[in-house]
Amino acid sequence: MLATHGTAQSIQSRSAAPVAAPKLQVDDLTKRYGSFTALQPTRLDVPAGEFLTLLGPSGSGKTTLLQMICGLVEPSGGRILIDGKDETRTPVHKRDIGLVFQHYALFPHLTVAENIGFPLRMRGMAAAEVEARTRGALDMVHLGHLGGRFPKELSGGQQQRVALARCFVYQPSIILMDEPLGALDKKLREHMQQEIKRLHRETGATIVYVTHDQEEALAMSDRICLMNHARIEQIGTPHEIYARPKTAFAADFIGVSNIFRGRVQRDAHGTPVLVTSDGSFRLTGEALPDQDEASLVVRPEQLDLDGEGDNEVSGEVVDTVYAGSETRVLVALGGGTTVTVRLRRGLAPPLPGDRVAVRWRAEAGVLVS
Repeated sequence: MLATHGTAQSIQSRSAAPVAAPKLQVDDLTKRYGSFTALQPTRLDVPAGEFLTLLGPSGSGKTTLLQMICGLVEPSGGRILIDGKDETRTPVHKRDIGLVFQHYALFPHLTVAENIGFPLRMRGMAAAEVEARTRGALDMVHLGHLGGRFPKELSGGQQQRVALARCFVYQPSIILMDEPLGALDKKLREHMQQEIKRLHRETGATIVYVTHDQEEALAMSDRICLMNHARIEQIGTPHEIYARPKTAFAADFIGVSNIFRGRVQRDAHGTPVLVTSDGSFRLTGEALPDQDEASLVVRPEQLDLDGEGDNEVSGEVVDTVYAGSETRVLVALGGGTTVTVRLRRGLAPPLPGDRVAVRWRAEAGVLVS
């Protein structure tokens, strides 16, 4: 479960089984620098074995939260509990936490195997055990043949695997990752995402992962903790965050959204509608009280240029964007809004300047505050 002051929520586990005590608990944690608040009082529970991603724009508080969990930043208030034990004032080197950063921080004068075995030697582990665990960690990241090389002899992706192996090798209670793939190109980053997911499945580690990349968060996470203005905006599974955003910020930040802003009223038949500069749109489910300002979110794949729907707007095509797996059509409406439509397969894309009608089903829209 998770809540912040201002956004209190209760999140159900995807399993119906009883929920065990959380591995990590953040209890009203806050950070202030003079009059500036870097993190508002925040509560967060992370179950054992979960992959939780802290997602948000720069300055949203995600890295501050991560740094307080690992002990690099001292909180201004609140507590951090690991397995029920208060670790708020425990020095960073005494917390059972592994860290992986964007910059690999490998020792250039040590071989790959020596880098991986370093945290084990620091803990006074016997040489035979260090060797066995190092060998196992190398195999886990598919680098068993490179143990004798030095970091400068490896590619960026290989160096990141070494950093991951060095973290996983001593089996920390929690693994924290701060934008570990930010320095890699897109193709390599996607490959490393799969590698991290594989390691998570194989080890069952509890991972808290920081990124500003929405696609990365959607692809990797069990749950996403979306942050904005030093607080938690929404938390949920990737599907919940994408399909059922709670706020206009969540809808706009995750993926591509069409957002119509207006007021909720009822038509002559008593049906709730959102009245906007682009038209009145039928709503379903519970709506906000009459006259309340709200936003209607409709994803591009829910809009149709050649179909039926409860709601319809018309406009002029301003551009078409071919993206390989899909084609998007940008349509300027009369009220000033430009919507993005994912073109259905088999349809010829319209030309700029064409007049088109855009339709969608009422249940495809999500009303947010």
